[in-house]
Amino acid sequence: MLKRVLIANRGEIARRIARTCRRLDVEYVAVHSDADRSAAHLEGAVDTVRLGPGPAADSYLRIEALVDAALRTGCDSVHPGYGFLSESPAFAAAVAGAGLVLIGPDARMIAAMGDKATARELMAAAGVPVLPGSEHATESPEQLAADAGRIGYPVILKPVAGGGGKGMQVVDHPDRLAEAVAAAVRLGRSSFGDGRLLAERYVPRPRHIEVQVFGDTHGSVVHLFERECSLQRRHQKIVEEAPAAGLPAGVRAAMLDAAVRGAGALGYVNAGTFEFILDADDRFYFLEANTRLQVEHPVTEEITGVDLVEWQLRVAAGERLPLAQHEITATGHAIECRVYAEDPDEAFRPAPGRAERVEWPAGVRVEAAFDRAGEVSAFYDPMIAKLVAHGPDRVAALRTLTDALRATAVVGLTTNLGFLGDLLRDRRVVAGRLDTHLVDGFVAEAGRVERAWRAAACGAAMEVPALPGGPASPWHGTAGALDRGALDPVAPLGRVVTRDAGREWEARLTEVGPGRVRGTVDGRSFELTVAHRDGLYRGTLGDRAWSGVRTPTGFEITVDGYRTALDVPTFARGDADAVGNEVRSTMPGVVVGLPCAVGDRVEEGAVLVVVEAMKMENRILAPFSGVVAEVRCTLNGLVAADRTLVVLAEDAQD
Repeated sequence: MLKRVLIANRGEIARRIARTCRRLDVEYVAVHSDADRSAAHLEGAVDTVRLGPGPAADSYLRIEALVDAALRTGCDSVHPGYGFLSESPAFAAAVAGAGLVLIGPDARMIAAMGDKATARELMAAAGVPVLPGSEHATESPEQLAADAGRIGYPVILKPVAGGGGKGMQVVDHPDRLAEAVAAAVRLGRSSFGDGRLLAERYVPRPRHIEVQVFGDTHGSVVHLFERECSLQRRHQKIVEEAPAAGLPAGVRAAMLDAAVRGAGALGYVNAGTFEFILDADDRFYFLEANTRLQVEHPVTEEITGVDLVEWQLRVAAGERLPLAQHEITATGHAIECRVYAEDPDEAFRPAPGRAERVEWPAGVRVEAAFDRAGEVSAFYDPMIAKLVAHGPDRVAALRTLTDALRATAVVGLTTNLGFLGDLLRDRRVVAGRLDTHLVDGFVAEAGRVERAWRAAACGAAMEVPALPGGPASPWHGTAGALDRGALDPVAPLGRVVTRDAGREWEARLTEVGPGRVRGTVDGRSFELTVAHRDGLYRGTLGDRAWSGVRTPTGFEITVDGYRTALDVPTFARGDADAVGNEVRSTMPGVVVGLPCAVGDRVEEGAVLVVVEAMKMENRILAPFSGVVAEVRCTLNGLVAADRTLVVLAEDAQD
């Protein structure tokens, strides 16, 4: 077994690897950027190493710094986790060149399968079905236009490097191809250092199913069944489950066989994932191979009882696979959802910040970047946790996960918890009728107006004076006004007026009991339970869970995972915040597009700046027609939240 491992990653995956190391009595060293100097993933390490400033390019992506950290701290191996350098041939080669063991496939395998064009050729040669597509990767718009014409529209453009769906563009008409190629090439170059693209036939509304494979250095390759990963937003998975729901037995057997056959033909070693798309006629096609551990690996662990990280360590140490294929069995059903600091109402825009207080649910597996509180940096992916439920069948697992989402409390961050809860209750999800576009057309159960009145009702409940140990009312002051009546438990207590969603909300309390409130908001009746502990209010609003806290700027209430700050008179919307003639960025990031210059005349809605943050491009639009008077940012430069990017002047011609 390996003796000391450098965990070349951060967040929940670093903590996950550390847990297995501790169980196996393997020492580990943790690394961090300045932004992560107090992060939870550093706990328990025999040593910690600073890599550099917050941006990933200056810290977690520094190959030389990571290899040097491993050598200086006496490590014999490096675990890359996922993301960052986990699929970098250069990193794998540097680790091996330093005499260290990379816990994963070697540089040759990573390079071959990381290039989608090469991977297509290798899989086709192994008899694995592939989609019609480009014969060679290219940045040439002319060649891609010729490929698309041969394949037939719609087509999907894929960067040959990278993963997670980043840079992919679906094109349904020749007139839209040139713009899509330019965007995909730009993202490929900036994110992966390679702008080459493939064009492939686009399958509308497919299912996304992947097979976990494992190989050792003794020639054995096995599968650990499949995972359903069809619930995605922006080509990135948010809910995964194992096994895939309603997959015909014959299709499952053929897909598992294809994955093992493909891995065997490559001489694959360590953990890997073969991803497929399944069309409406249950025909499957190779999509890509991920030469690393996947974010969704816990659902496979839950149904098989296998610790995949332990297998990684043992195989990297030269051991044989712990189990033969016939010894690997699947029991029950597991479902995982990814909790992100993001705003589903704003196209899942990342929402970095500090989680001042977190209470994770009991009864499910929690893989979190932090336990009680923590920082979500704008420098990295906004995922903060994974919640994983296992049950005897899909119905039970789904019910357990839905309850777990309701029991989760995150204070200080806008998250996708409420969206996930609504998604898991959708009738198509409950029935297992999934595809990769379901989330795109999904409408959350409650709109902002519905959420506002519910939050107002919960705020009114916190006015009850009978609550033991309750703090002074958060509604005194600018956030609202309290008009108390008699304090008899069965008489009207008064009203709370607050502002949200562009209007005032009045909550009237009509009855109070121990920990119980009845009342109305805008003519709608409600009944709540409420309890208070250590500054956090929690309870139920009908069949919904809610929590509330005071914040430095007012008051925050979350109902069924949807967060509302009631001291804010309106929600900021749109891609840019215009104050007077100044156009500002709504979040920190890097300027990857700057199509305007001083003196340009622009129309309302024109793109002024493109800011990339946390794997997402944000187009900053002109709030009115005018002339660009100043440009206060530079291409490839960093910008802070609320920074002025462009100043517009009214056009004298108007």
